[in-house]
Amino acid sequence: MLVDEAIYRYLREDKLPLMWCPGCGNGIILKTIVRAMAELALDPTKTVVVTGIGCWGKADDYLGVHTLHCTHGRALAYATGIKAARPELKVIVLMGDGDAATIGGNHLIHAARRNIDLTAIVSNNYNYGMTGGQYSGTTPLGSITTTSQYGTVEEGFDLCNLVIGAGGSYVARGTVFHVKELKRILVEAIRKKGFSFVDVINNCPTHFGRNNKMGGPKEMMHRLKEIAVSRQTWERLSAAEKKGKLVIGELLDINQPEFTDRYAALRQRAQGNGGGVGTFLR
Repeated sequence: MLVDEAIYRYLREDKLPLMWCPGCGNGIILKTIVRAMAELALDPTKTVVVTGIGCWGKADDYLGVHTLHCTHGRALAYATGIKAARPELKVIVLMGDGDAATIGGNHLIHAARRNIDLTAIVSNNYNYGMTGGQYSGTTPLGSITTTSQYGTVEEGFDLCNLVIGAGGSYVARGTVFHVKELKRILVEAIRKKGFSFVDVINNCPTHFGRNNKMGGPKEMMHRLKEIAVSRQTWERLSAAEKKGKLVIGELLDINQPEFTDRYAALRQRAQGNGGGVGTFLR
């Protein structure tokens, strides 16, 4: 079966059309994820997508796999429970920047630290779109939002650097303009054993773009094309030249022990010790 035909195996066509605003890139990310699933030929009965609250959190409505829509900022906590109980399942977590980096920032740090075998995909549009465009943990310094009318006075998180520092195994960044590259890194992220993380820079013309006079969807897409550079180009730039630019592509790809494997080994050792897990841990 061709990939273009296979995508319908993972889509719930009865839920279309998409609920997102005109010009939002969430539909592009969703389609690219579905194409990555089709390329990997994932078994829908052994695939779970977990979402939190927010615009991007509605993505699970359109996916024909097992889904869990949970509380704000806790998608990784629920996903960790699923993976720990059923390590054989492929678990993919979809979060916005408010969900993953702001309310749920602590869960992101610890999921990366454990190196549990989850794939976290963040739709990063630099604000809380669903609740009116408030600033989030990734909003760039000086940006105008509904809760920072004179400009934010905080630096935004670089989520990729955060996850690399916390202990993830695979970290990459893409944009909704660079779709071919985005599909490639999503395939690698889903395939990877360990905690994999993809930061997808998205457009929110309704709130972030309008508040910051960035033009409409076409102008915002053109801006992504202009500011994004490959890792190879990024490393050749001076600190001054990096200002205003965005590095995309794979930023980390390493192999290291994974949480559920280590936990299974611990259980075997404890049972071999004759006293059960509780005795072994004491």
